[in-house]
Amino acid sequence: MKRRKFIKSCCYTTIGITLAGSFLQSCGSIYYASVSRKANRLIIAKSEFWQLKKDKKIYRSFVLIKPEGFEFPICIYKIKDDTYIASLLKCTHRSCELNVGGGVYSCPCHGSEFSVSGKVLEGPAETDLKTFKIETDNEYIYIS
Repeated sequence: MKRRKFIKSCCYTTIGITLAGSFLQSCGSIYYASVSRKANRLIIAKSEFWQLKKDKKIYRSFVLIKPEGFEFPICIYKIKDDTYIASLLKCTHRSCELNVGGGVYSCPCHGSEFSVSGKVLEGPAETDLKTFKIETDNEYIYIS
């Protein structure tokens, strides 16, 4: 192996390891909440948005659920006090599963981006995401 090729290979390996580490770290922040179903509603406890880390209560801005019978997960974002938005993580362009992060949903297949409210920000998708009606009480979030 020539010196130049060796150095190039080492650089690519270092970059690849760094990117893989950051990708795996970001996946650690994805949390799938417990969900139950009653009649035609999905029920999630509001406490799913909180986690304990080193005896500190930390707030999650969103949680994912994967209800039985759904091909794609649903992301529930807490917008403000007792206001939530639930969107199906299925790209409206070619039906790829969307990634969540940075306050947007992004499609790994063709690059479409959506706001957390499900509106198209960047094409090629032209149709907004499917969103669900949400009701809340003191303890639970109800998705219809």
